[in-house]
Amino acid sequence: MWIDTHCHLDACEFDADREAVARSAQAAGVSRMVIPAVERANFATVRALAHALDGGAYALGIHPLYTPRAADGDLDTLRAEIEASLADPRFVGIGEIGLDFFVPGLDEARQRFFYEAQLKLAREFELPVICHVRKSQDAVLKGLRQFAIKRGIAHAFNGSFQQAHGFIEQGMRLGFGGNVTFERARQIRRLAAELPLEAIVVETDAPDISPAWLYKERNTPDQVPRIGAVLAELRGLSAEALALGTMANAHEALPRLALSHA
Repeated sequence: MWIDTHCHLDACEFDADREAVARSAQAAGVSRMVIPAVERANFATVRALAHALDGGAYALGIHPLYTPRAADGDLDTLRAEIEASLADPRFVGIGEIGLDFFVPGLDEARQRFFYEAQLKLAREFELPVICHVRKSQDAVLKGLRQFAIKRGIAHAFNGSFQQAHGFIEQGMRLGFGGNVTFERARQIRRLAAELPLEAIVVETDAPDISPAWLYKERNTPDQVPRIGAVLAELRGLSAEALALGTMANAHEALPRLALSHA
């Protein structure tokens, strides 16, 4: 019933118990887990993992934090991998891509080069995008508008209401996860409570962005139902209603998810 629209199950934090973590998520009612790539080196890894896990799905892309070690030729590899994946029902889009203006020392021009090149691929192949938007909401949205990308997810959204509505008007869904469980995160909780339900999807970003009850511990996809229950309470909904709504939203954002049981 639940979908984790963003988890990095290929991360080394899961090397000891990856299959058990996935089984635990399934047992908790998480029927889909989307695993975005972050660099060329893990394109094959996320694909293989998505096929190995019941309910697994994957996206291919170059993350802004990995642009310092990315080569221009990685974009040619990405194009070839996308073409090779189009017939794969577990392939759902291009991600994780975007911009990060939070981490110091990153070359902004280099980030933009990779972001815009990947938006061109999304447009060419008519695929949705999973976007990293940390401290970069306006610039990421500008790129989506420039390249006429009208489907996907703004992951770990933490912007203003004005920015949120900009993404929604562009056809994007907004990802909410562990941050919404902290009472001090007032802005995120207001967004989660007041934005249209149709705009919201649930995610973990496992192993990162752990919920309040796992503070400074490893996050896992089986936390989605409990995070969703917090979201539901903020909105005055039942957990079941929120699960059904956010599942439908995930399918709208990443239409190939509906195929990914195949």
